[in-house]
Amino acid sequence: MRRATGTGRNNRSTAVVVTSVCGPRVRTYNNDDDERPVRAMTVPLSILDLATIGKDETVRESLDGSVRLARLAEELGYRRVWYAEHHNMASIASSATSVLIAHVAAHTKSIRLGAGGIMLPNHAPLPIAEQFGTLETLHPGRIDLGLGRAPGSDQQTMRAMRRDPMSAETFPQDVLELQGYLTGNSRIPGVDATPGKGTNVPLYILGSSLFGAKLAAALGLPYSFASHFSPAALHDAVAAYRREFQPSEQLAEPYVIAGVNAIAADSNEDAQAQFQVVRRARVGLLFGRGRKFTDEEADMVLESPQGQHVEQMVKYTAVGTPEAVREYLEGFAKHADADELIVAHQAPTVEQRLRSVELTARAVGLVTPAGSAR
Repeated sequence: MRRATGTGRNNRSTAVVVTSVCGPRVRTYNNDDDERPVRAMTVPLSILDLATIGKDETVRESLDGSVRLARLAEELGYRRVWYAEHHNMASIASSATSVLIAHVAAHTKSIRLGAGGIMLPNHAPLPIAEQFGTLETLHPGRIDLGLGRAPGSDQQTMRAMRRDPMSAETFPQDVLELQGYLTGNSRIPGVDATPGKGTNVPLYILGSSLFGAKLAAALGLPYSFASHFSPAALHDAVAAYRREFQPSEQLAEPYVIAGVNAIAADSNEDAQAQFQVVRRARVGLLFGRGRKFTDEEADMVLESPQGQHVEQMVKYTAVGTPEAVREYLEGFAKHADADELIVAHQAPTVEQRLRSVELTARAVGLVTPAGSAR
């Protein structure tokens, strides 16, 4: 079967409330636990790096942070790091996704890197094939190409990008055209991608609805569900994908990657405080329309009926100490019927995200106590 490719502490015990996918419960976490051998999780763990530009951080600091994060993920044993295409968002630095991948790939050695994803209706398939064919040629065996059909922006930004509002309607045909360029079986006579032809960059379909699930199944491609921000159709979409999957040259059996948020910190209080900063930032993103909210105003929105939209977006979020995060991720993997989890570490600053990445890796058994990847 071919599968998608893919500090010192005191000795206190801390009672942590774990909000799991099955409901809240209390678990005791001993701060010495991370010094003992840990049983590895049964599914691989990857990272979705949103290249977040935190408060008082610059774009350059965010991009440098993405390099540091990928290097750390490589050292700790994560499977892959993906970056998403977003436009006209002051808090996200990954708009030029393939350029960022190239930069990170040049500063790492082995970890898989990719788009999670490229919003294909924003582009013609040929230049995307050429971009990712170039990446694969320069960094063989390390590049993934996840594809989505959402705009990754608002209506005004779509106009600035000269995107045809109907371009999403041809997404299935565009995926096939792109696949043809990368496999060397172009669907347009006399047109080849150079670089790109014959590189066979693996494709992934991204989605948050049954449309993407059914398309991935019909094409025999891996499916990545965006449960880290749009979780409503998770179970229906995964079930439909598995039920309707047709084997292909790329993939013999269905393969599901499920998105989940995480904030791991040295104390539950610290993690919860970081999570509140993230929730307030979502309020500004969704309801700001050019204005800035004070913390008090953002909290009022979160407590209102409108705030339920924010809560729904972050429904699947592991927050707490490393042991609490591990427990949540194990439960979520079963809940989502996932073959792999891709974790968006949502901590507000670069340093906090790096700490979350490290603590999570140790908690789930990606690294030994000495720090070497398993």
